Amino acid sequence: MVTKTADDLRTLVQKMLVAAGTDDQTAFAVSDHLVQSNLAGVETHGVNQLWRYLLDIRNGQIVPDAQPAVLKQAANSALVGGNWTFGHAVAKFGMELGIEKAKAGDIAIISMVQLHHIGRVGTYGEMAARAGMVGMTFGAGYCQAAKRTAPYGGRGRVLDTNPISMGFPNPQESDDRPVLLDYATTTKAHSAVYLAKRRGQDLPPGLVIDKDGNPSTDPNAFYDDGSLLPFGLHKGYCLMMAVEFLGRIISGSDEYMDPNRGDMLFRHQGVTMIVFKADLFRSMPDYNKSAFDMAQWTRSIDPAPGFDQVMMPGDPEANRRAEYLRDGIPIADDVWKTIVDEAKTLGVDV
Repeated sequence: MVTKTADDLRTLVQKMLVAAGTDDQTAFAVSDHLVQSNLAGVETHGVNQLWRYLLDIRNGQIVPDAQPAVLKQAANSALVGGNWTFGHAVAKFGMELGIEKAKAGDIAIISMVQLHHIGRVGTYGEMAARAGMVGMTFGAGYCQAAKRTAPYGGRGRVLDTNPISMGFPNPQESDDRPVLLDYATTTKAHSAVYLAKRRGQDLPPGLVIDKDGNPSTDPNAFYDDGSLLPFGLHKGYCLMMAVEFLGRIISGSDEYMDPNRGDMLFRHQGVTMIVFKADLFRSMPDYNKSAFDMAQWTRSIDPAPGFDQVMMPGDPEANRRAEYLRDGIPIADDVWKTIVDEAKTLGVDV
């Protein structure tokens, strides 16, 4: 295990992205997103992903110096085209635009097309919450290659992992501790299965089925035409389908597909964000007090056997962030070796 400060890790990743042809502003946005994901304890969406992005730059599937652009807009909505650059930069642009429109008109809906992987979707909920907004993000990416999840009751792939996030401000407690939901609508994101395969580890039960529909703890079963599973049985499956409609079908992302861009996993990807003022129906001080009281009341509940404490959504990320900012970010040896090897290839000193 290697330990790095957030600043040192961000600087290294930014230099590597610039060396790979990314402009400075986009390189900072992507490197900051990856490091913030590690700080939140979401290793699967942190610097572990860097090799994949560098590969897709070399393959021409990410255009590293492209910039997002507004394709159409109204007072409270916009459709953003990413021009096949990094999804993190496009989604950041989209959330910033949504916040700006919501400040002017109370609520905004932003959809995005032609973008690569957007990373940890919780990042965008945090952005909204810190601006005094409620922010929701729905990401969908159905296409022939990205089908990775079986529908409830099925044994063939239909959907992707279809992540969702919601962020709610809680400034009376801390701007760094918003109430945050952030998860794939599968039992685990695909990157968790990939990491288990890479490290020769078994999966917990309930994550994948094999090609015949049988439960499996072997990550290789997924790669042999198996499938991920929705969380929560039929309820998770229904939510996953709702995300597909919100992210892909409403945005019309299929119409903007490019067979030579976006990686086969992202050619059809669509992302929709809904942003609105937290004080839309009451004063912000009243909202803040209710949010604070709800958090305090919830945490005051006695923990059940096997638990140390009751937490609010977003507490695990906030607690991990404080720990890693203090002690440094731990990086697994295999991930660090990949980063070092890629840096040498790019001529970047580590």
